[in-house]
Amino acid sequence: MSTVEQQLDDLQAEITSELPSDISVSSVKYEGPELVVYTRDPKKFAQQGDLIRKLASKLRKRITVRPDPSVLSRPEHARQEIMDVVPEEAGVSDLDFHADTGEVVIEAEKPGMVIGRHGSTLRDITKNVGWTPEVVRTPPIESSTVSNVRSFLKQERDERRDILERVGRQIHREEMSDDEYVRISTLGCCREVGRASFILSTPETRILIDCGDKPGAEGEVPYLHAPEALGAGPQNIDAVVLTHAHLDHSALIPLLFKYGYDGPIYCTEPTRDLMGLLTLDYLDVAAKEGRSPPYESEQVREAIKHCIPLEYGDVTDIAPDVKLTFHNAGHILGSAVSHFHIGDGLYNVAFSGDIHYTDTRLFNGAVNDFPRVETLVLESTYGGRNDYQTDQKDSEEKLKEVIREAHEKGGKVLIPAFAVGRSQEIMLVLEEAMRSGDIPSMPVHLDGMIWEATAIHTTYPEYLRDDLRDRIFHEDENPFLAEEFNHIDGGEEERQDVADGDPCIILSTSGMVTGGPIMSWLGHIGPDPDSTLVFVGYQAQGTLGRRIQNGWDEIPASEVGAMNDDNGRGTLSLNVTVETVDGFSGHADRAGLENFVKTMNPRPEKVLCVHGDERSVQDLSSALYHDYNMRTFAPKNLETFRFL
Repeated sequence: MSTVEQQLDDLQAEITSELPSDISVSSVKYEGPELVVYTRDPKKFAQQGDLIRKLASKLRKRITVRPDPSVLSRPEHARQEIMDVVPEEAGVSDLDFHADTGEVVIEAEKPGMVIGRHGSTLRDITKNVGWTPEVVRTPPIESSTVSNVRSFLKQERDERRDILERVGRQIHREEMSDDEYVRISTLGCCREVGRASFILSTPETRILIDCGDKPGAEGEVPYLHAPEALGAGPQNIDAVVLTHAHLDHSALIPLLFKYGYDGPIYCTEPTRDLMGLLTLDYLDVAAKEGRSPPYESEQVREAIKHCIPLEYGDVTDIAPDVKLTFHNAGHILGSAVSHFHIGDGLYNVAFSGDIHYTDTRLFNGAVNDFPRVETLVLESTYGGRNDYQTDQKDSEEKLKEVIREAHEKGGKVLIPAFAVGRSQEIMLVLEEAMRSGDIPSMPVHLDGMIWEATAIHTTYPEYLRDDLRDRIFHEDENPFLAEEFNHIDGGEEERQDVADGDPCIILSTSGMVTGGPIMSWLGHIGPDPDSTLVFVGYQAQGTLGRRIQNGWDEIPASEVGAMNDDNGRGTLSLNVTVETVDGFSGHADRAGLENFVKTMNPRPEKVLCVHGDERSVQDLSSALYHDYNMRTFAPKNLETFRFL
């Protein structure tokens, strides 16, 4: 008998000994990080609300209780009883029964009313029908991404269970080595912005954190081929942790599956959905630009199938010697500071991912409250000595002033923005400004993936700032449903109509002007001296956005898909006013990064400053060393740091 089988037998015996004699346990399985207990007495389990919590505390494991399939009531009978228990105002839109696991997925407009106070309604459902309820939100704005992901995971449910059982056995296997060390190898984003990727390794485990591309630099990918990276190949990785879905962190995750990886990806639920949206678009853009994509859509589906979503604050075993906890990073929807607890109190490492330390209109600020962190891997995008962003209120006032001036001239305002995060932040500013009369009411056209990304935001309001979450819960107050917002479906004819029409605002991807619909909008709006192009996000070195920001006023017409302009030289003249409005970035500025470290208690012993250009990482590293007397580093790519 394998050690895992013996472990499960021992756990079943221990659980049985802790339960009242009238509650049976038919089997115990590992599914991913969870211990799943099957019982023929689910109703009695549910009647004792503290039982699962006490078992989880005693066994120090995440426990899910499911009914043995042999005792399930018929779905048609259970359906009516569930509808009798759940308040009508919860807005239940679908019930999906899965007899193999005894779960019923309840989709509702107001999941909180299905859950009930401290889970009371969920327990009532199980008490009445025996089925284990799982609750998901009906998106307030229809999202094809959320719908497709849910449908795909339902279709792949059997294979997904096999994956989870295999992962569970890997997590809970016995440790093989007596050595003790922790290593971090840098595979990208060191002294540069983009292609984030690290290996965290112990004698037992190799974990890949992020695997992104580099904006504006085709072909520059993480050093996955290096010996200190994936060794003999991706199959040598035990787990992947994805901090958030931006492509400079997620674009090449599906590539791992092309080359043999078959393990878990730990991320938040919104990160999973956004990764699917952004990586499929990544393939689409590559095809339109005539480039060979590095992988196919099948690998994106494999990545989604292997995702194990975690919630903020849940301490989760992901390897025999590693526990992972996600915390809000304040950067984009579902972004996470990833805290790794290694060994039995041996060492703690936190990867910030990308962070925003103070509250924004969209998110609460990043969490930096950890029991222990010996080493912090810290993003440094705005870590330079003079990288202080404008106060957000001042930024909003400047944006409104720019819009008013363009409107008075009869022009349009074109804003390149990331589909995820920055666009929704700007939408909230515009909605409030028009509602309060600070700027004239006018159409706000959303092009590219912005509307779809917004729909995903409304599907997961629990990841948004508290007051915004409450507004989304009330449909008539949902700011993203304001009548000024208009979704452009991407047709050139529609864009031309907008360009020929009245003053308006256009929010379009891509945020760094590296492809996508913004290129077309430059062709339509760029030559108009009455219009304004406004940069509201970071423009990386080498991108067209950075060049325009630095003064370029003529660009090859081929880049923007426009016809030769009247000078006949195959270039497009940019006559628009170009403005930069700082303060909307999803990244902490220099002060925010320093405060993130300063207010950690206890502070880390070592900080690795990454994800910034050479000046930024060295400036921040030097400042943290001098101000807080800690060991700091500005690593290069392909360095390995050994701790202990």
